[in-house]
Order: sequence, then C-alpha cells, then structure tokens
Amino acid sequence: TDMIDYYTVWVHQIMTPISSMRLTLQNEDSLLARKLSCDLSHIEQYVEMVLAFLRLDSNSSDYVFKMHELDPLLRQSIRRFSSEFINRKLSLSYTPPSDENGTLQMITDDKWFCFVIEQLLSNALKYTRTGTISIFFSQPKVLCIKDTGIGIAPQDLPRVFEKGYTGYNGHENKSSTGIGLYLCKQAADKLGHRLEIESEKKKGTKVRIYFYT
Repeated sequence: TDMIDYYTVWVHQIMTPISSMRLTLQNEDSLLARKLSCDLSHIEQYVEMVLAFLRLDSNSSDYVFKMHELDPLLRQSIRRFSSEFINRKLSLSYTPPSDENGTLQMITDDKWFCFVIEQLLSNALKYTRTGTISIFFSQPKVLCIKDTGIGIAPQDLPRVFEKGYTGYNGHENKSSTGIGLYLCKQAADKLGHRLEIESEKKKGTKVRIYFYT
C-alpha cells in the first residue's frame, strides 16, 4: 500500500507537466506539435502501466463494478489515439456495439475496461505501419480489435500474456516492454472478461474480448 501511495503521488507529479504541455500544444497544428502530442500520449500510457502493475499485484481492491454502456467507453479510449491515427496515416474502422435492446450494456469497471482497450489499441498502433485498425463485435458479447500489422510469430503466440515476454517483435521494436499484454490479461481476468489472440506474420492480429458478466 505504501508503494501504491508513493507511485500515485509520482504519477500525479508527472501528469501535471504533461497536462501543461498539452495546453501549450492544443492550438498548434504543425507536424512537430502532432508528434509531440503522440509522444506525450506514449508517456502517459507507460506511467499508467506502472501504476496498474502495482495495483494489480497488491491485495487492495480497486474495482467498482456497475452497468455501463460500452459505446461511450470505447469512444473515450479511441479518442486518446486520434492524433496518432492521423500522424501515422492509419485508418480506423469502428462499429458501435448494439444488441436486441439497443445500445449494448455490460457490467464492468469503466476505468479498468478502458485501460485494457487502450493497451490493446496501443499495441495495434505500435505494430501496424499501414492499413486499418478495426473495432467491432463479432458476436453480441465478443469485442474484436483487428489490425493489419506485422503479426506475431507462431512460436510467440502461446507466451504473449507472460510477464516480460517480448518475443521476436520485441527484439525488432526496442520500445516493447512485455508488460502491456500481461497487464491486459490480468485486468481482464479480474473483470471476468476473457482475452484471445490470433495472428499471422505479415497479415495482422485479432484480439477477442469475451464478456461473461
């Protein structure tokens, strides 16, 4: 708990200058400003990963479960990456979730749900150089995030959720930490959601999130 409190203060101290820099950049539309905005988003994600790692490994409960509409949560997560999609000239395909009653609702924790989605989107962006990232429901309770990226080597697929495992792509991409997918899996398990990944080298990756709640 002391470590969580310490890093919570640390995160706040880091986020304050980041927010200040964002305010400085918000009226700028140059290539440099857009790149800096993307870099700030990456810093925020790494900082959030540190805090998530500590909270997941602690005995304290940081989950608040209630009914949520999934569309606003997904849109909120997508917005964080809007400038990166533009800078990278990547297409985004998003199909809002719905069921027989209209907008799809699910019992989950909104903060941790968005954390999982944003980590998966960050991964997709990291390994997709051209093409499209698609977010859609293949079944009423199965969310898919699909990319046209470099894919994952067959020998690495069984180990992608292991803590610290980076595999072939991690050796190619020096910014890979091997923590993102591990945290996604741990958070999804606690939310009662199951993750599956299928991939093919040079053809892309599809992640499925199964909702059981």
